[in-house]
Amino acid sequence: MGHAESPRVKGVAVHPRRRVYRLSRERRVADIMDSARAVFCAKGYSDAVISEIAGQLGIVEGTIYRYFSTKRDLLVAVVEDWYRRILADYDEQLKGISGTRNRLRFLIWRHLKVIHDDPAMFRLVTGELRGGADYRTTSVFDMNRQYTKRTLAIVEDAVKSREFRADVPLRMVRDMIYGGAEHYTWAFLRGEGDFSPDTAADEIVGIIYRGLMGADMASNTGNGAVGAQAISRLESVARRLERVAESREPRRAGEKSRGQG
Repeated sequence: MGHAESPRVKGVAVHPRRRVYRLSRERRVADIMDSARAVFCAKGYSDAVISEIAGQLGIVEGTIYRYFSTKRDLLVAVVEDWYRRILADYDEQLKGISGTRNRLRFLIWRHLKVIHDDPAMFRLVTGELRGGADYRTTSVFDMNRQYTKRTLAIVEDAVKSREFRADVPLRMVRDMIYGGAEHYTWAFLRGEGDFSPDTAADEIVGIIYRGLMGADMASNTGNGAVGAQAISRLESVARRLERVAESREPRRAGEKSRGQG
């Protein structure tokens, strides 16, 4: 039996066309964000260039701009994806944790763990997005509110059950927890030494829980005086953090204007 011949058109052999496999839009976008995250984390937002992100994927720069209008849009998408993964993990893990102290401890520990294990991404969020004039209009702002809302919900439930005092200032508690955690890790984020998320979580939740404890709970555990002292200390820390943030604003503005010159 002879070999099958290629079909011919007017005497010219026609070879079968090679199949061209195209990535789906979802896969292409996911690959671009993975590459962008690696470059942003390695070089920082300012020094990252779209051509390098494209080069890692073997595509031209223009392909990225088909999906993301600007480099900042790409950064926001990368951070959104990062938040979604964290929030999904939060909700899944919390299902198996009961008790106010345990649930608070988990959320504090998880936040510290994120900082410890992914400092480059955390620096991108705090350094590039939170400091922007348009931060409150971004989806990342809304996702950060969802991120901290889990903690507020736990505190609210404890207030309703009278485990915590009725006069608990919810926003202050949120700022104490997350501001305190970030203050605790500043040296680490500057590249100075290390810290233990477990130890830090134990210390922070201990102060917070005793400080918010209701009168009945405090009297039963003998921690009434300790709780009052803890609240006073935490309020002092919160005021210090606010002063530090205010003192940094002019310098940031100056840096931005110099960078644009």
